[in-house]
Amino acid sequence: MQRDLFEADHDAFREMVRRFFADEVVPKHSQWESEGAVPREVWTAAGELGMLGFDMPEEHGGGGQRDFRFNTVVGEELVRTGSTGCGFGLHTDVVGPYLRELATEEQKARWLPGFCSGELITAIAMSEPGAGSDLQGIRTHARRDGSDYVLNGSKTFITNGINSDLVLVVAKTDPEAPGSKGLSLLAVERGMAGFSRGRNLDKIGLKAQDTAELFFEDVRVPAENLLGEANRGFYHLMAMLPQERISVAVGSIATVSTALELTKEYVRGRKAFGRSVGAFQNTRFELAELETEYWVTQVFLDRCVRDLNAGKLSATDAAMAKLWTSELARKAADRCLQLHGGYGYMSEYQISKLFLDGRVQAIYAGTNEIMKEIIGRSLGLEERP
Repeated sequence: MQRDLFEADHDAFREMVRRFFADEVVPKHSQWESEGAVPREVWTAAGELGMLGFDMPEEHGGGGQRDFRFNTVVGEELVRTGSTGCGFGLHTDVVGPYLRELATEEQKARWLPGFCSGELITAIAMSEPGAGSDLQGIRTHARRDGSDYVLNGSKTFITNGINSDLVLVVAKTDPEAPGSKGLSLLAVERGMAGFSRGRNLDKIGLKAQDTAELFFEDVRVPAENLLGEANRGFYHLMAMLPQERISVAVGSIATVSTALELTKEYVRGRKAFGRSVGAFQNTRFELAELETEYWVTQVFLDRCVRDLNAGKLSATDAAMAKLWTSELARKAADRCLQLHGGYGYMSEYQISKLFLDGRVQAIYAGTNEIMKEIIGRSLGLEERP
């Protein structure tokens, strides 16, 4: 089956992105895994090629291409080349829409040029030590004091947490509002007094991607750094989360595709009991099942990308895509590692990296248990009075 999602411009963009990762990232990625972060110059190099702001307005240094197929190309190539330390997806796919859709013209003029050039690295801070997927549990809070908000609290599991220059912080700004109501998005900038970073968290995978704890102690955030409407942060988050979940789905299905390609190549050459591992019926059956599931899933996800571009993607479909692709990625990485035998457990084989790096896909952007809840609520199964 041939995919028909992409056009000539996307194919040319893919070649450029693939060369960038091959030349600028892959040769040094193992060193960055030891160091726990990707150097900032990698970000500016990506920015020079237009990889970070292709969907931002041209007047602010972007490419003016609001087409998630370009995001899809970057996400697929990042996984295919094993360049998982680059937090470009969080920057472009997740934070980007908040800045593009919610920022004032003054904010765009301040932040977007650096966003597109890679000189201003971004992050979004939702998760807290006591509140992951549950936004109602957010304890970080901010009170208005004159022309500032005074921000207090902490966040954890923040991608780009060490490198970030601009962090969108989800905080409670109306203490009287129940549950997830009364939240706002405050843009906290590097160097603000009272803003500090904790340790670069030691994860089982994504070793080169900086993931940090963030702390806010009486941080005075100017009111002009409020993003969107005050006390309507929950609605802003709900509007942007479907794209974030499609971004995760793109990485997940790329994990499946890459695991299959690596494993097919391996079993053709690996000998056992006098013949190639690929000649055994069990191998063929395992890969036949995964290949079928991959293509069925890829077609659904490509449809979701089209719907996202058309402004028609529902929160339910995005949840389905994220749930199914990340579970399939977990299954494919595990079975393909098994077909590598003992070598699959060795760090120098890319399949082991896929196994570890891909595990988080079922957790972030809302756990898969939350995805099931979103899908379940759409089925109309509640008792009617």
